[in-house]
Parts: sequence; C-alpha cells; structure tokens
Amino acid sequence: MLNVGRINEGFVLDHVKAGKSMTIYHDLGLDKLDCTVAIIKNAKSNKMGKKDILKVECPIDNLDLNILGFIDHTITVNIIKDGEIVEKKDLHLPKQIVNVIRCKNPRCITSVEQGLDQIFVLSDEEKEVYRCKYCEEKYRGSKR
Repeated sequence: MLNVGRINEGFVLDHVKAGKSMTIYHDLGLDKLDCTVAIIKNAKSNKMGKKDILKVECPIDNLDLNILGFIDHTITVNIIKDGEIVEKKDLHLPKQIVNVIRCKNPRCITSVEQGLDQIFVLSDEEKEVYRCKYCEEKYRGSKR
C-alpha cells in the first residue's frame, strides 16, 4: 500500500487522466516553483478506472486555473488549509488563453512579431474550438 502524507496548505488535483500528470506538472510551471509536489500515477479509480493525482504544497495563488481548465476542465481542484479540504473548485473552459498554445499559421502576425502574446479566444464551447485573436486560425479540442 502506497502512503503519501497529507499536506498542510496547498491543493490537490484529482481526476487527472492517467499518464497526464507530468505534462500538467510542466504546463503549470510547478517545476519552477520551490514547493513540495507528490505525483501519483495510475491510481485506481471507480469513476475513471485509472487516474493521476497531484498533491502540491504551496499557496493556491501559484495555480493558473485558466491553463488547467484549458488542459482538462474535468479535473477536480481541492483547496487544502490546515490539512483539511476547505473548498473544491470547478474548472471550466476559459474564454481566452494567453501564451499556452502557439498559432500554427505561418502568415499570422504572431509568427513575425517577437514578444507578441499568443492569444486564443473560445469560439465554440461545445466543440472546444479556440481561434487565434489575430488571424482566426482554428485550434480544436483541449490541449491534451
């Protein structure tokens, strides 16, 4: 039996698709933070069969919920204070994402102008379609 200790203050990302925890770890920039992170891969789940879990001991302010919502808006975010779950945050597809994905259109101004933010706007929530703010290039589906 694997036993991962409880955290005092931070957050737990639950119901992560099996095998996706390392990608989320890097996309959220957790590798650049000075905090404790426990990654549990392929844990048994009644709901999903297998799932990953990330336990992060640092303030929730360090978590970008827009990036996480874009990656997978079905992830459960549990906020931990004094070792107890005090809040559960529901994720949703963000209306706009900045510098998470890059426009693939070689004629887009973002391909030419250095330092210009890569901005994508949600154009179809049902199909999870984003469009580049500058050239309308389509990006379908969530990042993962």
